[in-house]
Amino acid sequence: MSIVCEIWFAFSWLLDQLPKLNPVNREADLSALREKFETSSPENPYGRSDLPGLDVFISTADPEKEPPLVTANTLLSILAAEYPVEKLSVYISDDGAALLTFEAMAEAVAFAEVWVPFCRKHSIEPRNPEAYFSIRKDATKNKKNPDFVKDRRWIKREYDEFKVRINGLPDLIRRRSNTLNKKASHEREDSVGVSIDNSNPLTKATWMADCTHWPGTWLTPAPDHSKSDHASILQVMIKTPHPDPVYGVPDEHPYINFTDVDIRLPMFVYVSREKRKGYDHNKKAGAMNALVRASAILSNGPFILNFDCDHYIYNSFAIREGMCYMMDRGGDRICYIQFPQRFEGIDPSDRYANHNTVFFDGNMRALDGLQGPMYVGTGCLFRRFALYGFNPPRANEYTGLYGQHKRTISTSSTGSLRFTMEDVEQPLAETPDIDAPKKFGNSRMFVESIRVAEFQGRPLADHPSVKNGRPPGALLRPRSPLDAPTVAEAVTVISCWYEDNTEWGDRVGWIYGSVTEDVVTGYRMHNRGWHSVYCVPKRDAFRGTAPINLTDRLHQVLRWATGSVEIFFSRNNAFLASSRLKFLQRIAYLNVGIYPFTSIFLVVYCTLPALSLFSGHFIVQTLDVMFLVYLLLITVTLMLLSLLEVKWSGISLEELWRNEQFWVIGGTSSHLVAVLQGLLKVIAGIEISFTLTSKSAAEDEEDIYADLYVIKYTSLFIPPLIIITLNITSIFVGCSRTIYSEIPQWSKLLGGGFFSFWVLVHMYPFAKGLMGRRGRTPTIIYVWCGLLAITISLLWITISPPEGSTDGNASITV
Repeated sequence: MSIVCEIWFAFSWLLDQLPKLNPVNREADLSALREKFETSSPENPYGRSDLPGLDVFISTADPEKEPPLVTANTLLSILAAEYPVEKLSVYISDDGAALLTFEAMAEAVAFAEVWVPFCRKHSIEPRNPEAYFSIRKDATKNKKNPDFVKDRRWIKREYDEFKVRINGLPDLIRRRSNTLNKKASHEREDSVGVSIDNSNPLTKATWMADCTHWPGTWLTPAPDHSKSDHASILQVMIKTPHPDPVYGVPDEHPYINFTDVDIRLPMFVYVSREKRKGYDHNKKAGAMNALVRASAILSNGPFILNFDCDHYIYNSFAIREGMCYMMDRGGDRICYIQFPQRFEGIDPSDRYANHNTVFFDGNMRALDGLQGPMYVGTGCLFRRFALYGFNPPRANEYTGLYGQHKRTISTSSTGSLRFTMEDVEQPLAETPDIDAPKKFGNSRMFVESIRVAEFQGRPLADHPSVKNGRPPGALLRPRSPLDAPTVAEAVTVISCWYEDNTEWGDRVGWIYGSVTEDVVTGYRMHNRGWHSVYCVPKRDAFRGTAPINLTDRLHQVLRWATGSVEIFFSRNNAFLASSRLKFLQRIAYLNVGIYPFTSIFLVVYCTLPALSLFSGHFIVQTLDVMFLVYLLLITVTLMLLSLLEVKWSGISLEELWRNEQFWVIGGTSSHLVAVLQGLLKVIAGIEISFTLTSKSAAEDEEDIYADLYVIKYTSLFIPPLIIITLNITSIFVGCSRTIYSEIPQWSKLLGGGFFSFWVLVHMYPFAKGLMGRRGRTPTIIYVWCGLLAITISLLWITISPPEGSTDGNASITV
């Protein structure tokens, strides 16, 4: 059995290591981007920005688990990003259709009118107000404007008042709704003359500030007003900005001087797609596709940047760094730019490997040397045209046993087209399937936007070597203001029936059918021949939060692993990939689908040392020299490879060790359950559902890591607990067996005891998580555990006496 496990581990190790053979490091040149796209030239005499438009998506679903204050801070950091205001549009998808989220965003827009100019005036970093005011360092460092201290003091007070207003919104909405419902009840009694009682109840509506019914989810769910049954909502909260800078004037604001500061704000739109009973709304992927269509109608930025509501822009120039790669030569073949995920609020020891640096700084950086990193859900800059399911203008096919033969092919008719400014507004008649309702739906306005997005997303054709480029100055034309028919069309494309009989979720947009829709969506693009890029700025691009509680962390890993099992049993398995996927890239995607199955062998392997101690038989007959030399060579080789990976990726040894520990913890719990759930779905058709991970802070405000010590029991604890109990008990049994044996076999005890101890060392963070806060676990628990282990050991010796005992009923005299 141990040999079978070793063979699988060797296979799994190869799948993990092979894609790491060609890591690369990239660095963007922001000055070159500014010189090429924002400097005066014959084609651009006024020095306006020639950069393409960008649509930023924020996704949220439940204001109770995703606090509106967190979402509002994310929005503020995006509105203040260093990107041309007239080119930037922001959209929020509220999949819960909550009035609380809507009014919180309205409050955020009001505060943004002073926060965004303040950030521009004083070059604030980061531009998330909660993160900025929480920084424990001298805020005046490198600040030379004499108004800074006065402005900062005032804006801090404004932000505190803003937080109080956000925190008071739930009670405000509830009181307002109760008051207006009572008023409506009295009016109904007066008009009808019938009293309101249990036999004739009045529906308790949720009311907006303008005294009208909220069209989304009510506090007391009702027909047409619940999370799974409500109308479309689309509200333009900030209109299209003026194409030229609008500077503040003296004395315009009573407390802060915005003279010579651009006070414009990017366009911002609140969106909640329609939901009706009987429709499969496809969770987050469906919400993102609704945003893709609505944004195509309203702003049609050729690039899309998506965020979870708890991830914010930490580096205001990060978007420009990503755009450097999209606008570089050959950038028309790039489908997305993935940024690493960085997290805040993690305990200093990173007990459960929440930072995941081995993956983000090791695996993802290595994939950048192949066909590109995987899409991991948030902080990703997409090419809109690639999301629509089109092929890249040029691609390579790899044939042979391991893809050693490469052949360049032309994959898309649009790649050979050349447009002028006069015909970018016309439909793509040259591509027969682009206007087919079967693929994109019945919106003619949406179909016509595809051509424009493809053209505007091309690199600048300022050099003969640039293929499939656009002429300089092509994007200087101001964007038209929104009109009523355009907004009405945007409402139409987010209706629940729009995707019927189309390829949305199948070949177009975010892909449906998996809890890890992000990996599948990225895989489909790579499979069509697109490339992706991993952008790692010197200053973190974006930051977010991660669950530090053991239960939440295991459930998060369970969701990822379950998605991987779904991928393995679907047509998205890399075994079925096209010849446009590089061999090592194929290996990386194979590993995504296969790694959860390692848990089966890992569980067996973690119990083998305990079984050897219980039975008295080690995995080898004796610890001879050959076995020890083999073990030493394997250990040294793995250590050298680990050191090499640490060297080129910048990962610390502690991070590598934490990752190794949680790999064992997750492998013996979440991964094992994920395999069982995946098999149940494939064999029995049982669907898998997950609850949203809570992003709310712990209740203990004095300890920001209080959630780390909260114990929320789950069935995922059972396999690791069994492994820990078996190995602890086996050590006591082995010691008792050896001590009371007539011929002690210390070599077997040392061998089995070492490997059992090694398993327990890997399980230490799990055991520590079960103990809760230090000092809160009663001493009697440890005493009883020790007595229980000793009792079981003595009973085992009595039932199964050591070898060499002459009496079958041997007893132990104390």
